[in-house]
Amino acid sequence: MSDPGGVAADQLRAFVERIERLEEEKKVISDDIKDVYAEAKGNGFDVKILRKVISLRKKQPHEREEEEAVLDLYLQALGMAVQGNM
Repeated sequence: MSDPGGVAADQLRAFVERIERLEEEKKVISDDIKDVYAEAKGNGFDVKILRKVISLRKKQPHEREEEEAVLDLYLQALGMAVQGNM
């Protein structure tokens, strides 16, 4: 089915409805993640560090090493380098 503007209205409506459903699912999942972080915080875990751990686990070891090397370089340039391992 085509409208005068050449838009397949049924196909467009199906895409919009799929996106709307996925957006709602994304909101539910996001709320669930917030609940887990709140639970972790309630059990004494530092949520900021927990988020960092989650971020690091998504990266390959070589990516983490490269990021840490650049961070160390920047900290040294600013006179903020930590002695020993970070």
